[in-house]
Amino acid sequence: MNRSRVTTPALVVLATLVLMSSGMLGGRPAYASANGATDSPPAGQPRESVSVTGWGEVFGEPDTLTAEFAAETTAVTVEEAVDRATAAATRMRDSLIRAGVARADLQTSNVTIGSNMNENRKITGYTVSQGLTATIRDLPRAGALLSATIAAGGDAARLNGASFAIEDDAALLTEARKKAFADARGKAELYAGAAGRPLGRVVRISETDPGFAGAGGMAAADARFPIEPGRQRLSASVTVEWALGS
Repeated sequence: MNRSRVTTPALVVLATLVLMSSGMLGGRPAYASANGATDSPPAGQPRESVSVTGWGEVFGEPDTLTAEFAAETTAVTVEEAVDRATAAATRMRDSLIRAGVARADLQTSNVTIGSNMNENRKITGYTVSQGLTATIRDLPRAGALLSATIAAGGDAARLNGASFAIEDDAALLTEARKKAFADARGKAELYAGAAGRPLGRVVRISETDPGFAGAGGMAAADARFPIEPGRQRLSASVTVEWALGS
């Protein structure tokens, strides 16, 4: 599962053409097999090839929301601050469970204890924060669940962020990769044609990490926290090297 965040990766398409034709190398011939496919050149001889990067992207509808809650309290003693934060975090957790969120989709995170000091560097109290990460799968009710959870935590409640995701994005990534390869092939054919050479076999394929980002969409709920899942953009970038035929 992959999550979207607030920025969209910049589309960078790199096209690197490596042409070492017989005219450029003083009449050196291309190396080809009997069936016309370009083979590897003898040792010490450079490969005649074209290498390009292709880009492909697809869109899908998010089906989960991950919310980063926290309960934060301040007190004179550590024990009192911990007790207050624990009580607030428990109320927030119970609110989510009553709303139908599975315990497997709840996880404690980012538990911190810090001291507070005055201008004389004397400790005046302690602040405790207990994080709670919740995966919400019922998106039409997500806004209402966020509101209820914050209300349950009271003044100690915090919402540190939320992100959308497509839980099963394998099919979408496959489509993005196919588009990226087709894009790379189209560029390679263009460059090879401009050089007066046919494309040979694929020599090398290298993929960069897929990209994920959100895009605008319709509101999913009318609540204190209106939720807009929008669309999830999934992209793939692949660099492919083709040998050049003679």
